[in-house]
Amino acid sequence: MMAGYVLKVKTKSGQKVVNGLLPQDKLGKLRSKLVEITGIPAEALHVLCGFPPRPINLNDETGSLEACGIISGDTLIVEEKPPLYNGKQNSKDIGRSHIVDEKGFANTPGVLMKKVVPADNSCLFTSVGYVLNGKVDPSCAGFMREIIANAVASDPVEYSEAFLGRPNPEYCKWILKPESWGGAIELSILSKFYGLEIAVIDSINAIINRFGEDQHYAQRVFLIFDGIHYDPLYLEPLDGGSIQTIFPTEDEKILFEAAELAKEVKSSRQFTDIQKFMLICNDCKVKLNGQTEARQHAKETGHMNFGEVAV
Repeated sequence: MMAGYVLKVKTKSGQKVVNGLLPQDKLGKLRSKLVEITGIPAEALHVLCGFPPRPINLNDETGSLEACGIISGDTLIVEEKPPLYNGKQNSKDIGRSHIVDEKGFANTPGVLMKKVVPADNSCLFTSVGYVLNGKVDPSCAGFMREIIANAVASDPVEYSEAFLGRPNPEYCKWILKPESWGGAIELSILSKFYGLEIAVIDSINAIINRFGEDQHYAQRVFLIFDGIHYDPLYLEPLDGGSIQTIFPTEDEKILFEAAELAKEVKSSRQFTDIQKFMLICNDCKVKLNGQTEARQHAKETGHMNFGEVAV
């Protein structure tokens, strides 16, 4: 008798298990089970599988689990995405052709480039979404904030007040607010959730901070940080083909290129002077000039929610 599949499912509310499936079962059956355990409507299900995470088309009623490469023991990342309108996406939401299959990784000549994302206090989350999906989609920020809040709430020992800089429950409420910025804590949690190393080029100090490096993940993605704002990096092929944002961790060449980019950005002073940029207190709407004024304001008022002022 053929053994049934056991699949692990990661959602914003935690990890679940799907069983009772066979290799020859159709994707429609998997979709029904995911709807049942997640509560996400079928038309809004967005499922990623494998490393690097690749999208699974659950609308293919004829395809089987085995045929689309899903095997017992795999982990599925399940997200909720807005349904399509009239069967189509808004053209501005459709990203360029994007290499997500490991077979597509190659020594393709190209240039490491920055993709600018909105400066809306969620740039870190939008940047992570871009390197995973190949398109700028600010709506992914809410999902990632919930991933982080749930991870922190589920482990108050690791994520203690001393580690977070505020009580665990208070942090969980804070990170869910759209005006709250992400940083090192959030990057480490997202690295673990997606099973990818996230390498962040610090353009102020010309160094690369690698989140998840000690986990020896098979794939790596790149972001760049200018002191205030995060943007994703991608490889623009010289032949004009598909962009690449996910790279094997053993690819030392792309890591070297990222290190060289960090030096170039620093030498050209493409970073934000954190003592001079404009902030706004989201609690009382007072505008503040630089980090020093923001710290003083927080000390005097207890207000901790700051946003960047577009200039």
